[in-house]
Amino acid sequence: MQKSEKQTTKKVKKRTVLGKTILVVGLILFVMIIGVGCGFLTASLNTRPNLAEDIVPPASSQIYDIHGNEIANIHAAENRRPVAINDIPRNLQNAFIAVEDNRFYEHIGIDPRGIVRAVWANIRGRTVTEGGSTITQQLAKNAYLTQDRTMKRKIQEVFLALQLERQYTKQEILELYMNQIYFGQGAYGVQAAARTYFGKDVKDLTLNECAMLAGIPKSPNYYSPLNNMEAATQRKSVVLDQMVKYGYISEGEANTAKKEELSITKITNDGVKGPSYFVDYVLQQMAEKYGDDAIYKDGLKIYTTIDMDLQAAAENAMQYLPTYFTDANGIVQPQGALVAIDPHTGYIRAMVGGRGTDQFNRAVLAVRQPGSAFKPFVFVAALENKYTPDSVIDDKPLKVGGWEPQNYSRNFSGKVRLRDVVRWSLNVPTVRIAQDIGIDKAIYYAQEMGISTFVLDGATSDRNLAIALGGMTRGVTPLELTSAYGTFANRGIHVEPVAIIRVISRTGKVLEEVQRKEKSVISAANAATMTAMMEEVIRRGTGTRANIGRPAAGKTGTTSDYHDAWFVGYTPDLVAGVWIGNDSVSDLHGMAGGMTPAVIWQSFMLKAHAGLPVRHFEGSPAFAASSDDPIEDPEKDKDGKKKTEEKGTESGKPAGASSTSKAGADSNAVPSRAPSSVSEEAPEPGMGVEKGQN
Repeated sequence: MQKSEKQTTKKVKKRTVLGKTILVVGLILFVMIIGVGCGFLTASLNTRPNLAEDIVPPASSQIYDIHGNEIANIHAAENRRPVAINDIPRNLQNAFIAVEDNRFYEHIGIDPRGIVRAVWANIRGRTVTEGGSTITQQLAKNAYLTQDRTMKRKIQEVFLALQLERQYTKQEILELYMNQIYFGQGAYGVQAAARTYFGKDVKDLTLNECAMLAGIPKSPNYYSPLNNMEAATQRKSVVLDQMVKYGYISEGEANTAKKEELSITKITNDGVKGPSYFVDYVLQQMAEKYGDDAIYKDGLKIYTTIDMDLQAAAENAMQYLPTYFTDANGIVQPQGALVAIDPHTGYIRAMVGGRGTDQFNRAVLAVRQPGSAFKPFVFVAALENKYTPDSVIDDKPLKVGGWEPQNYSRNFSGKVRLRDVVRWSLNVPTVRIAQDIGIDKAIYYAQEMGISTFVLDGATSDRNLAIALGGMTRGVTPLELTSAYGTFANRGIHVEPVAIIRVISRTGKVLEEVQRKEKSVISAANAATMTAMMEEVIRRGTGTRANIGRPAAGKTGTTSDYHDAWFVGYTPDLVAGVWIGNDSVSDLHGMAGGMTPAVIWQSFMLKAHAGLPVRHFEGSPAFAASSDDPIEDPEKDKDGKKKTEEKGTESGKPAGASSTSKAGADSNAVPSRAPSSVSEEAPEPGMGVEKGQN
């Protein structure tokens, strides 16, 4: 008996020891688990993002034309256009709440009831079908976290959601969320989505469209109506049913919306809708002022000077460019540029930087020889130095050092008036004028009118007489030359060209407002006199193909080797310049400024002035309208004797215009570059004017 009791006692002791051991081990494991859990929790919380700063997601910038119409949407990785909650339709807000988080206004950022419901649904389905995340949690994930499905990320999401609820109101959270979520097709946020799928602002969406949008974020690629209309329509019905279930709309409203046809309008949110060269010019200026990040991420609104009607007219006119060849880079030649500016405000109204879509903007970046299009700077300098339209200049042989400038006809007319020198673009009298007044005066007025490309020092200085005929070391850009001619149209006042009117931040702050930069360069009387003389160029001189049936003035320009051809002219309302040349600076097959450039200018200006009242230039001298022609046309035989066909194919001609004959083209060609001599009196031998037209 005693032996049996002892054995029993030993067994009890063993069990007690084993139990204690298990308890101790269990406690140790429990403590370790708790410790690891706390450590994991602490590590997760310590590495969560800081909410000290407000949520400011990257936003696209928009560029608008002069009438406030959007012409470009600029963004980096994410196309997003944030909008205020007041601009989001109530139906769209309610649709998201009904289908994503029906207890949004009741929970504190996380919804235990929703989590339990989601877990039970997932257990029943034996797969993850519901996430249980609230709108606040989704905002936390999208704004601060990665999309990884890990425990660490989920813990961070929960704590961030709780913080967000303390930091923001429910309406602020909903606004942030609806500007954050992805809708497929590269669209982030409800505004970008509305424009992508329906071509309208979010504030204008119907109930039908709201329900469709609210259904997309669950699976943006699958439920995109552009990818899968059937699935998108079924998802829309689910959203509408949820809205009925939670009392946001009636069953009748839902049924009506389900039966409505949905019109999907694919709108490209990337890039530019029309004036790509102009937009590139604007972006270049913006980047210099604000940096690339501001353009692509800060949601700027950039209001510009471009007029899309004039832009369309310019692009259509440039179709008259002939086609000669395609270069090694696959670019059709010749190329061209057209710029149109309001001479009174400096607003750039149209800009074409070339044919095709290559990235080189010739309107701004191409520095080319101006030919006789430079001569007005010599003529206006003469007017400012006591010359008059009736001043008589000798048109007889001239030798300056080793240089003997020639007129196109190789003939001389003896005594000619300044107005006839302008009208027929005579070379020798132009050089005599520059020699008389000093070439520095012509350079001065050109600089004051905005030409910035002179070389005034060194072995290839522009301070020589060849520049009187447009022979420059570097050349000019179409933008600057066109802007300079605007001085004549604006009664002697030059206004710097402007592309950007104002820039507004995403918060509505005006960052930039245009300030007109203008200066009085020449007298109003001399500007009017120049205009009157250049009206004769179009009426009866080298630019007759530019006639548009209303007061207009202009000047042709061609280099002696036919590398560049220009026509720059203006009305009281608009100044426009056209340049044509090969990118390789090669032969244009006899094209002169009075030919295709004048034809393009005419085509553009006719459309630009359609429907506008006819305006006359103020203060034009009486001779501008006179038929008096006391001096015989010094180039009268040139058209009959010099017939040169432009090689290549023309894409068309305006009514009544032809560009195959040289009638009406410039009378004289000029050097394509300046002589290397710095002497104002003796350009280097061998750089003389060759036969051609300008």
